[in-house]
Amino acid sequence: MTGLHGMEPVATFCGECNCGCPQLFVVPSAPADRRIVLTDDFGQRVEMSADQFGSLIADAKDGKLDSVVKS
Repeated sequence: MTGLHGMEPVATFCGECNCGCPQLFVVPSAPADRRIVLTDDFGQRVEMSADQFGSLIADAKDGKLDSVVKS
């Protein structure tokens, strides 16, 4: 299913409320350097390339982001 402006939803982070949870989209028609879109629940968005997103995923898998979520 395609959402707003050709954005294809991939994942919703939270999803247990109707408060505008952060979401991940792919925009196939966007320029390659802006094809991946992350939105937050404050109306902001981040656009990046698939390579940049892949780097983020690799860092997460390697544990480089673990300190962000530990309290």
